[in-house]
Amino acid sequence: MKHTRLVLTTLATLALSGFAQDASVATIELKPDAKNPLGYDKTELSVKAGQKVKLTLSNTGSIAPQPHNFLLLKPGKLEAVGQLANAMLADPQGMAKSYIPDAAKPDIIANTKLVMPNQTETIEFTAPAEAGDYPYMCTFPGHWILMKGIMHVTK
Repeated sequence: MKHTRLVLTTLATLALSGFAQDASVATIELKPDAKNPLGYDKTELSVKAGQKVKLTLSNTGSIAPQPHNFLLLKPGKLEAVGQLANAMLADPQGMAKSYIPDAAKPDIIANTKLVMPNQTETIEFTAPAEAGDYPYMCTFPGHWILMKGIMHVTK
């Protein structure tokens, strides 16, 4: 009987610790803005440094359906990555590469692939360990100028 109680107590403790870990995951849904299809519905996100993040890009509800993606970048890299993305218009493999420039990969913290209209993609990643403001954007050519935001990483 004591052994059974010990096993049940241990299992309950493990189950509760699993729930506690799940509660520490930042769950974010991002989609095109209902009024501005070349903007995200959220231009500011907040997470804690080192926190697990589960981000879903839902490419739904836009008045002008088109492909979008999500790239979280190192600070100060928005303009450079945006210019590289625009240059991919000349790349016949641009769409197959989800308009994610190879040269930008060292500056990308996390990304989705290109998500077609009425589809979603969920990615999981760990927020940067260093507090700061991290830009995010859509790199479908031309979109990044308006379709961008900041992920505030706090201690």
